[in-house]
Amino acid sequence: MKKNDVIMIGIIVVIALVALCLVNLYGKWNTKDAQAVVTIDGTEYGRYPLSEDRTVKIESENNGYNLLIIEKGDARIEEASCPDKICVRHKPIDKTGETLVCLPNKVVVEIENGEEADVDASTN
Repeated sequence: MKKNDVIMIGIIVVIALVALCLVNLYGKWNTKDAQAVVTIDGTEYGRYPLSEDRTVKIESENNGYNLLIIEKGDARIEEASCPDKICVRHKPIDKTGETLVCLPNKVVVEIENGEEADVDASTN
């Protein structure tokens, strides 16, 4: 490999890294309008922008509750009164269409107007 080949490969790698950083930054800037929409048993409970850090205690009709934490542009359930705590163990969400679900409390948190999620699979 010649010296010029190494220089060319280095330039291509640098350009690729800069492009990757710009795409990631655009994704962070683009989530200003993203919001977590909370529903209980199909009825909208509230809408909370992901751009504002906050803690919301979601109280359901059966005296159950979920503690929704919104910080650093994502949403997660920190605490819940349900017995299995699956919603608490779920990873934070921040992309359009992602959901957190607590079946015992009938709570659903869904992201709207955020960055599009990557495609996992496709069928023809």
